[in-house]
Amino acid sequence: MGETLGSLDVSTKQQRIAKLAHDAPQMAFTTLAHHMDLAWMREAHRLTRKDGAPGVDGLSAQQYEEKLEENLRSLLERAKAGTYRAPPVRRVHIPKGDGSQTRPIGIPTFEDKLLQRAVVMLLEPIYEQDFASFSYGFRPKRSAHDALGALREGAMDMRGGWIIEVDIRKFFDTVDHGRLREIVHQRVRDGVVLRLIGKWLNAGVLEDLELSYPGKGTPQGGVISPLLANVFLHEVVDAWFVRDVLPKLSGRGQLVRYADDMVFVFEEEKDARRVFDVLPKRLGKYGLTLHPEKTKLIRFTRPPRGPLQGGGAGDAEGPGTFDFLGFTHYWGRSLAGANVVKRRTAKDRFSRSLRRVKEWCRAHRHDPLRVQQQGLARKLRGHYAYFGITANSAALSRLLHEVERIWRKWLSKRSRAGRLSWKRMAVVLKRFPLPRPRLVHRHAT
Repeated sequence: MGETLGSLDVSTKQQRIAKLAHDAPQMAFTTLAHHMDLAWMREAHRLTRKDGAPGVDGLSAQQYEEKLEENLRSLLERAKAGTYRAPPVRRVHIPKGDGSQTRPIGIPTFEDKLLQRAVVMLLEPIYEQDFASFSYGFRPKRSAHDALGALREGAMDMRGGWIIEVDIRKFFDTVDHGRLREIVHQRVRDGVVLRLIGKWLNAGVLEDLELSYPGKGTPQGGVISPLLANVFLHEVVDAWFVRDVLPKLSGRGQLVRYADDMVFVFEEEKDARRVFDVLPKRLGKYGLTLHPEKTKLIRFTRPPRGPLQGGGAGDAEGPGTFDFLGFTHYWGRSLAGANVVKRRTAKDRFSRSLRRVKEWCRAHRHDPLRVQQQGLARKLRGHYAYFGITANSAALSRLLHEVERIWRKWLSKRSRAGRLSWKRMAVVLKRFPLPRPRLVHRHAT
């Protein structure tokens, strides 16, 4: 759906908020909610996804739209009057990693998501003036591939250096509410907005008919959750890095952060070790803990001329590797023979993709072949759209081969006719071909 006259009016208001935030970086906004009118709520509705599962009220987006104007007017009045009650979030579990564990996801009601979107529209223009340039997650006009490009460029410019691969244990579940409120209060003091944020932080979680009230964490599945997470980590990590770390370094340093995924790059080993030692204390001050096994200090210095050797983390004979945003980063040779940082699909992400294909093929093995081909093609195109990056062709080709193998396996289980031979499978693939690997994100090598 395209922009409307109401969209332009909202955009004008947001530009005014942004300019004020830019011109007065230390100012706290005491009045924001007056910007929220019916046109603002219509725009929030336009920007809210309509295809999500219903929350605890069982109401779909389509049902909410049957009396849209009436519902928006009521929601706006309740939000400003302080009578809005944040409903519990419905929690479900989905597989994580290798499938042996699950991770919880929250499903708010459609109305709650809409109101959260309206508040995000107020806060985003302010915090976009404050956020650091090396923060990429869940921000307008920024993507994971922007973060990957900045990391590669910085690492090559520093000839690799030393890497701190950071993993915060259960970040979104452990954010301290008191600390978060303090940080938000530095910039936002509008009573309506603060009251709504408080209600979302205290909203219950409904799981298997059992209602609980977590004392920590950002709103589960909420539209506002990524923004609050960025506000929190901006103060805890980004501002600290700029203010306290960079001025004390002997060499150069870089931070690239995508939400709670982050990587530090240091030119000098002593700088890296100093930050590695102090980082747990910095995060601990705000109630966060590092995963002891997944947080690593890695030697990533550019290898000398000659055959590339080693490859283990901190290997004495060669540079290590590290993972970030689904890719394993390593030193390789360019077409011209120079040492360059390359990326390939990380093992856990590759395995996760195959596991999802297996589950899908098992569930849809009795569907018509054309339906199966279309479903698998969508999955492959989605994978190529993210992992189709320069120097990752081998992993894409391997994935395609594995998908064909999995498809053949589950087609063989359609009947008692027995196993489908590769010769017969070749006929199927000729009639119902799967999309070939495609590089979507290219860079010079």
